[in-house]
Amino acid sequence: MLCRKKGVFMSLSRKFCLITILTFMGVLWLIVPVFAQNSAKIDTGDTAWVLLSSTLVMLMTPGLAFFYGGMVRRKNMLSILMQCFMILCVLSIQWVLFGYSLSFHPGKGFWGGFGWFGLNGVGLEPYADYAGTIPHQAFMIFQAMFAIITPALIIGAFAERMKFSAFLIFTVLWATFVYDPVCHWVWGMGGWLRNLGALDFAGGTVVHINAGIAALVAALVIGRRKNLDSNTPPPHNLPFVVLGTGLLWFGWFGFNAGSALAANGLAVNAFVVTNTAAAAAGLSWALLEWLRNGKPTMFGVASGAVAGLVAITPAAGFVGVIPAIVIGILVSVLCFTAVSIIKPKLGYDDALDAFGVHCVGGIWGALATGLFASKAINPAGADGLFFGNPKQFLIQLLTVLITVAYTFIATFIIYKLVNLFVSVRVGEKEELMGLDLTQHRERAYTILE
Repeated sequence: MLCRKKGVFMSLSRKFCLITILTFMGVLWLIVPVFAQNSAKIDTGDTAWVLLSSTLVMLMTPGLAFFYGGMVRRKNMLSILMQCFMILCVLSIQWVLFGYSLSFHPGKGFWGGFGWFGLNGVGLEPYADYAGTIPHQAFMIFQAMFAIITPALIIGAFAERMKFSAFLIFTVLWATFVYDPVCHWVWGMGGWLRNLGALDFAGGTVVHINAGIAALVAALVIGRRKNLDSNTPPPHNLPFVVLGTGLLWFGWFGFNAGSALAANGLAVNAFVVTNTAAAAAGLSWALLEWLRNGKPTMFGVASGAVAGLVAITPAAGFVGVIPAIVIGILVSVLCFTAVSIIKPKLGYDDALDAFGVHCVGGIWGALATGLFASKAINPAGADGLFFGNPKQFLIQLLTVLITVAYTFIATFIIYKLVNLFVSVRVGEKEELMGLDLTQHRERAYTILE
């Protein structure tokens, strides 16, 4: 009897195991194709390129710190470094909490909305509306680096005279109420300038015009530096300026070529025209100095190269090599005129020429996109004026005017609002002593000459 029960039990156990195995295999048969389908959407090469590009763009903010830091007087060197690195810290948090959601969550409003607050819903699977071959978080972190460097560019206008506490408040408010909405309008799904047909491959409007016009507002409302003669003080450390330029040029390949969001031919085109425009602009700026002042300078070549990088940014994914050379040559003429002739005549103190290079260069780049864009380069783009589509130039012009107007007004309001609660400008004694000591109790150089 016991043996019979034992045999029945063993038979039932075998049947149970067999049913369990078959059920498990059936579940696998249903699930594995789903996993395979999802994983197939992620291209490892594209993902690697976007992550690498993200690191290159991140490097641009420390590069900008040296670029700007070398230009100011030695007593303010650390203040520039501190401002750049603090932006890297603060806006990294702002972006993952709500900045990315405001900028890129689909929607037709002023912002995208708070649907992705704290990266809720921003996972490791692809998001087809922005990049269908890379994880959503890869796209998010790539865009974070753009959100970080944009307000850092504004530092060049108010260098050597803004209180650090006011700087922090201003930066967070500006990123939230200026960068995030403009980013959504131009790049976000449902953004009205995007729907209008505006072309901005890597940030000519979103980054450079946006930051450049804000820099002009900051320079105008904060006023000129104390004891500033008619001639701006020369860079205190020109090798730092050159180092910063090299880091910016290097990082800009991620900035522009990375905006293809894939390791493909479009990324190659953006890479090539980025280098070409920068080289043409650096060369033409040196020639302009040579003709006007009798000598070319290292500082001029660095300024020209950055101007060329700015101008090609919106066009990098839409134009070929010859237009890139034209864009690079002409941006030097425009920016050189802005910083060497117009600024001294008007008398505003844009300390490090953030407006003269980034806004002027960005406007030319956006308009040049409307002239030289070609579907032969990027079928997803549009033809420009020189390829039979004058409407695209008008769209680019309208986008520039809207961005300039909104950013000018919003930046002015934010500045005045911050100044109501925290005095934006340091006192005269603090300014003369230098921001390194008065704001941070540190010196950049401990060995005096």
